[in-house]
Amino acid sequence: MSEKDKKENNDLMEKIVSLCKRRGFVFQGSEIYGGLAGFFDYAHYGVALQNNIKNSWWKKFVDGRRDMYSINSSIIFNPKVWESSGHVAGFLGTTSDGKKFNEMFKTQVGIGEEALVSYLRPETAQGMFVNFKNTVDAFHPKLPFGMAQIGKAFRNEIAPRDFLFRQREFEQMEIEYFIRQADWEKYFEYWRGEMLEWMEEIGLDMSKVHELEVPESDRAHYSKRTIDFEFDYPFGRKELFGLAYRTDFDLKNHQLEYIDEENSEKIIPHVIEPSMGVDRAILSLLLSAYAEDNKNGEMRSYLKFRPSIAPVICAVSPLLKNKPELVEYANMKVYVPLKAEFGRVAWDDNGNIGKRYRRQDEIGTPFCIVVDFDTLADDTVTVRDRDTGEQERIKVADLKNYIKERI
Repeated sequence: MSEKDKKENNDLMEKIVSLCKRRGFVFQGSEIYGGLAGFFDYAHYGVALQNNIKNSWWKKFVDGRRDMYSINSSIIFNPKVWESSGHVAGFLGTTSDGKKFNEMFKTQVGIGEEALVSYLRPETAQGMFVNFKNTVDAFHPKLPFGMAQIGKAFRNEIAPRDFLFRQREFEQMEIEYFIRQADWEKYFEYWRGEMLEWMEEIGLDMSKVHELEVPESDRAHYSKRTIDFEFDYPFGRKELFGLAYRTDFDLKNHQLEYIDEENSEKIIPHVIEPSMGVDRAILSLLLSAYAEDNKNGEMRSYLKFRPSIAPVICAVSPLLKNKPELVEYANMKVYVPLKAEFGRVAWDDNGNIGKRYRRQDEIGTPFCIVVDFDTLADDTVTVRDRDTGEQERIKVADLKNYIKERI
């Protein structure tokens, strides 16, 4: 990489980090006390983006299927879980001087002599494995079937870095898909396709997504085959999501079986694990959506989110906030009905109209709706498109359908 490319990439990351703070997406955790490496707080629009990504994932992989069962397990388990899963012995990092250490965060449960040493979970997967028997007993699922969970995980990373890429507290979206051993290659390819399809659906730049066949020496202790989906970040091509064939490693270690009624035998199912991180999804989506252009001789930065993922679908503004008739019309006849219909609708009357457009562009709002004096006469509003900057007049009565057609 040339020095020019390095500088451009560094500049891009600085722009993303600056925009995230300036527009209320992501703040440094406990910043007023100097922060703490590897911890970030999601602000108003970051929370909205988080929720839209998680909801999209949940709709596709849980609510949109008949073979998936959800779980929301605890963060702290009986420590025997981590002994059986191999994490106590095998979940190791390496310091700069070559020393090995366990990356799990230790915690104490109880007090005094009866206190147990346990850990904050480093992955959500074990919460599904330890609830495998309960799920089978409650729902009697037929193979193949899956369990899905979205939740926080914690790893004591020795060198957290690159903004949201490597943190000590992060959120995972994971599936454990239980299959017969003979079918693992078929379902591995199936989930590979499903993951790629979802990445495209949320708006990732697929030209920056690549697949890496992970060699045995680099695979996790439980994996027989792993594909890393990598992304071209400004700091290099690094892991985005992962797809692993965990064999029967976990269920066997937890001594869990399944009665396969179809073949009238007890078996230990094998597992395909599609694993996706919320935080890396957000970072890669920000990088995919970030754009710059020149509008009226002025450089403009904006986020070209898809309307289905954007934190705000549309922003409503009175042309002048000191004109009560415009404010009342914009509020009662435009903002309130659209807010009730879509939820993700913003009210913006701060500054002149040009500044509002620039602010909403950086938030990634696809449409800005302005109520002006013509509105009072003919019940039409100006709708401005974020990407093109073009404006058109739309009847207020047609606004809901106009937006629905575009999301």
